[in-house]
Amino acid sequence: MLTAFSLFCRPSLATARRKIVIVKGKEMASSTESGRSFARRDQLLKIQAESQNRWAESGVFEAEAHDKPAEPGEKFFGNFPYPYMNGSLHLGHAFSLSKLEFAAAYHRLRGCNVLLPFAFHCTGMPIKASADKLMREIQEFGNPPIFPSAEDDNSVEVSNGSKPEEESAELVQPDKFKSKRSKAAAKSGGDKFQWEIMRMLDISDSEIAKFKDPYHWLSYFPPVAKEDLKAFGLGCDWRRSFITTDMNPFYDSFVKWQMKKLKEMGKIVKDMRYAIYSPLDGQPCADHDRATGEGVQPQDYTLIKMEVVPPFPLKLKALQGKKVFLAAATLRPETMYGQTNSWVLPDGKYGAFEINETDVFIIAKRAALNLGYQKLSKTPEKPTCLLELVGEDLIGLPLKSPLAFNEIIYALPMLTILMDKGTGVVTSVPSDSPDDYMALLDLKSKPRLREKYGVKDDWVVPFDVVPIINIPDFGDKSAEKVCIDLKIKSQNEKVKLAEAKRLTYLRGFTDGTMLVGEFKGKKVQEAKPLIRNMLLETGQAVPYSEPEKRVMSRSGDECVVALTDQWYITYGELEWKKKAEECLSSMNVYCEETRHGFEHTLSWLTQWACSRSFGLGTRLPWDEQFLVESLSDSTLYMAYYTIAHLLQNGDMYGSATSSVKPEQMTDEVWDFVFHDGPFPKSDIPTSLLNKMKQEFQYWYPFDLRVSGKDLIQNHLTFCIYNHTALLPKHYWPRGFRCNGHIMLNSEKMSKSTGNFRTLRQAIEEFSSDATRFSLADAGDGMDDANFVFETANSAILRLTKEITWMEEILAAESSLRTGPPSTYADRVFANEINIAVMMTDKHYKDFMFREALKTGFYDLQAARDDYRQSCGAGGMHRDLLWRFMDVQTRLITPICPHYAEHVWKEILKRDGFVIKAGWPTADSPDPILKKANKYLQDSLASMRKLHQKQVSGSKKPKKGGPTPLAEENKPTVGIIYVNEQYDGWKEMCLKILQSKYDAASRSFAPDQEIVAMVKESITNFKEIQKNCMPFLKFKKDEALSVGPHALDLKLPFGEVEVLKENTDLIKRQLELEHVEVLSASEDGVYSRAGPHRSVLEKNPPSPGNPISIFLNSSEYLQVT
Repeated sequence: MLTAFSLFCRPSLATARRKIVIVKGKEMASSTESGRSFARRDQLLKIQAESQNRWAESGVFEAEAHDKPAEPGEKFFGNFPYPYMNGSLHLGHAFSLSKLEFAAAYHRLRGCNVLLPFAFHCTGMPIKASADKLMREIQEFGNPPIFPSAEDDNSVEVSNGSKPEEESAELVQPDKFKSKRSKAAAKSGGDKFQWEIMRMLDISDSEIAKFKDPYHWLSYFPPVAKEDLKAFGLGCDWRRSFITTDMNPFYDSFVKWQMKKLKEMGKIVKDMRYAIYSPLDGQPCADHDRATGEGVQPQDYTLIKMEVVPPFPLKLKALQGKKVFLAAATLRPETMYGQTNSWVLPDGKYGAFEINETDVFIIAKRAALNLGYQKLSKTPEKPTCLLELVGEDLIGLPLKSPLAFNEIIYALPMLTILMDKGTGVVTSVPSDSPDDYMALLDLKSKPRLREKYGVKDDWVVPFDVVPIINIPDFGDKSAEKVCIDLKIKSQNEKVKLAEAKRLTYLRGFTDGTMLVGEFKGKKVQEAKPLIRNMLLETGQAVPYSEPEKRVMSRSGDECVVALTDQWYITYGELEWKKKAEECLSSMNVYCEETRHGFEHTLSWLTQWACSRSFGLGTRLPWDEQFLVESLSDSTLYMAYYTIAHLLQNGDMYGSATSSVKPEQMTDEVWDFVFHDGPFPKSDIPTSLLNKMKQEFQYWYPFDLRVSGKDLIQNHLTFCIYNHTALLPKHYWPRGFRCNGHIMLNSEKMSKSTGNFRTLRQAIEEFSSDATRFSLADAGDGMDDANFVFETANSAILRLTKEITWMEEILAAESSLRTGPPSTYADRVFANEINIAVMMTDKHYKDFMFREALKTGFYDLQAARDDYRQSCGAGGMHRDLLWRFMDVQTRLITPICPHYAEHVWKEILKRDGFVIKAGWPTADSPDPILKKANKYLQDSLASMRKLHQKQVSGSKKPKKGGPTPLAEENKPTVGIIYVNEQYDGWKEMCLKILQSKYDAASRSFAPDQEIVAMVKESITNFKEIQKNCMPFLKFKKDEALSVGPHALDLKLPFGEVEVLKENTDLIKRQLELEHVEVLSASEDGVYSRAGPHRSVLEKNPPSPGNPISIFLNSSEYLQVT
């Protein structure tokens, strides 16, 4: 068997620069290259391997259900959407997974019974498509293949000649591009040959050929992913791991049971519906089958049949004897009464396509292909083009259009039509469409424009706007009114026209009233479906659908919308939807943006095609020509985790010898375990059946599922639906935590640009703990996060330096201070440790891992460093340092478990595993002591700045100016003046502000009211007004910013006491020989300032703002 090193180390930027040092305990030849040392990273890799070996030997992550149902808080079951196994895991996977890993590790540390399982998804068409692609490449280019170079072929240029419209600006238009791929590569349907992609995964040519068998992918990649996750330090119970598809007979049986239950409940039906469809694959293309366009749905149109009036022009003579129509796709069939013309793109490419024996539609080829898959083509799925045309050939065609009051209208040129949206033919209703109104007005008012396109006057000039709908505020010619109001002069004013459409389009539907036709007087929203049905029933229109946006399948072809007769899950059914909404309302989703995402998905989600005919997976038990698609076999499998180890005996493929055979897992057994069914008739031992049920009942419901936010619109919502249908309410999911995507170094992660890392590459380059550290620091919300390489490198340095520091401290332990902690610095440091324990606990609970890293590591280390500086000659206290090392090690354990295990065992010499050591105990933090220490640190910073300025001057001396102070003139004495309480007019102002502050609304009374009260209360207001008004504003703003305590007359601690207790620290930090702390309220103390008395008088001390004066030795002698 290949070692972990030989099988799973794949090339990366790291391996390009150097040899990787330690994997599974293997030593590397050198830890330096190109002058750089990797000794610190290698140290973490060594620690990583040692910790993982200890975990594996003890089975520390194997979770067992207890005999009794779990009490609240006793267990934690978290899971993660199993990744698709057509390649290696990357940092995007690791980022989402890290949220679950950190949460599970936190709960394990706190003493919970934690289950974190992991499985591998192989269902669907991407693996099969890639395998087939390899087969074609071998057949065409040999084994190993010799591909033609791109330079041997002419480049391909494609242009559609269209201009984008504002309302479709979000679409990526295939305007003009040149392909640098060879023709062979272009035919293969992707940017790279599949063989080349496999080489990029560090798979040898001799091995690649095996991947033409899709099942070889299932044998290869899941073990690779498992080893990568072990190297990452994932706290997983690997006994419960499995793969999907019929290659795993136990999971195959589970999915069949699930689908049969849904069908029995009437939640799976067969129906003829529109679906996004891959012509190349010959089946619907679900979200996970798409290379681009995830979430895109079919857009339904009404196709208006505008009949070309004979005699046909010369260009159309070949169509003589046929009924020829320009077919226009519209979303607003109710407006057809107001047609004045139709629009075509002059240089657009059109075709005349046979729809049936008599009818021919002139439309774009792409639209014809969609129609071909919607049973609207003479030859199904293969549109027959009788004649190729361009838009110029169609200009001037006389048309008879349904519902139009104008008996004959004409095809006219419009320059902004998109040939990849709709059919390329557009109806014109200038009464209600600002674009149509301005385009018609341009043609009417610009003879040269008509001349350019050969437009005759009688095709345009006689046609006036036809009022058809009345809209409040816009009248019965809404487009004309809004264009006049916005002063639009031309059809080229795109921004203004987009605004005009925004103002009128929705109002027309919601508030408009029909003025004409059979449904005159009805609201537009009532009339619209009635008019559409009338057009379809009378044969004047046909239904048409196409993708909302461009969708590319993983096989490399552009998808269409097909009318398919297949099996659907009835998501959106009213009663089922209510259950799903009830489930969501009781779930913890951690942020409102996530909840809104689910609510939006539940509002639009309807029937979902659950069957496929191509790919890998489980056969539909009642219709085996179909497979269960990949988003439908992955909605309830979290329940399967609870018993997978009992069925599969630790083998992810379910092929090992087990106490249970797959055929013994009948529907009755599955019902008993998961559906509260009766005890089954089965030859499975009764004790084992009861054990299965016990496992499920103990671990369910799962407490958390972590995922990227892109799965809200499908997988996660499907999960809610399936749980509410198949399981009792007390087993419904408790929580989903969704996150954004991850960037690398502030740029999108992309293989094509090289800004990409697989999980294995990151581990090799930085170590697991430094990778995890940077993932925790990357961000926690729904916005995209940022993995920064410098953060990972900094983590390597921080972690290894911390190990060295602890070793040095313990080596010198005998020199540390002992006895009861007694100094101010001791009290502050102990308090900071208590704060870290409390705040980090809160952040882990809230899934705010970046904040947990800050309070549990960065802030705690800063407190240690401050303590070290504060202790001076007395030294640090041994017991406090031991407590610090213990607490810091536990707090960082969920994020950096390998480092923490090393410290726990090798440095602190503790027994057992730190991952189960328990959360550190702590006293309640002292917030006043925290404020006092901040006051001290801020005062020190201010003193340091003032002292430095007095010693060396704030600026360089000018030529001929004063020179730096001589040694005997340098200040050696500091006198600190403190005023602990506001008095006089300031006291009065603060009391007035206190009385005018409303704590409930966190606001003040109007300024006029406050000022009036101040004037009334202070007799000499005019004399102090210049200082009083800024003081009022400052304290008012401060209170609004930090809270009402800013209005207190004094601080909650004694300033003099704090400063006096820390005079040694002040002397040491400022290099002074003597420090005095004086109360400014005492008589005669200002005289101690000597020549600097004016400084005090101009800027007297106030609560929280002591004033320091520095004297040289001779100045000090004069004032003593």
